[in-house]
Amino acid sequence: MFDTASLKYDANGLIPAIAQDHQSGEVLMMAWMNAEAVRQTLDSGRVTYWSRSRQGFWVKGESSGHVQKLVELRVDCDRDCLLLLVDQTGPACHTNRRSCFYTAIREGQEVVIMAPQNPSA
Repeated sequence: MFDTASLKYDANGLIPAIAQDHQSGEVLMMAWMNAEAVRQTLDSGRVTYWSRSRQGFWVKGESSGHVQKLVELRVDCDRDCLLLLVDQTGPACHTNRRSCFYTAIREGQEVVIMAPQNPSA
């Protein structure tokens, strides 16, 4: 069984977790997990993060319906960052965009490269 204690957490007991669409390879978002969030994710198959602002667990899609189902969890070479390959339902970003990475810097200017998804779609 995977030992979450083998991961390297920061001083607050957190590790960055990058969610990536398992089919397209698109990077969807980055959030934080603690050891218990990693355990809950592995046990349930539903991605669970640690919300720093709310100081509590955040099961992705619990209130929005924009669920992330874990396909595979990968650990980087330093064991201090996680890559979550997910099956994403709906937008991943709270701004209703597919990805949180919707702003590009092009020729020194910020450019919004992704519009919010239609809520009725």
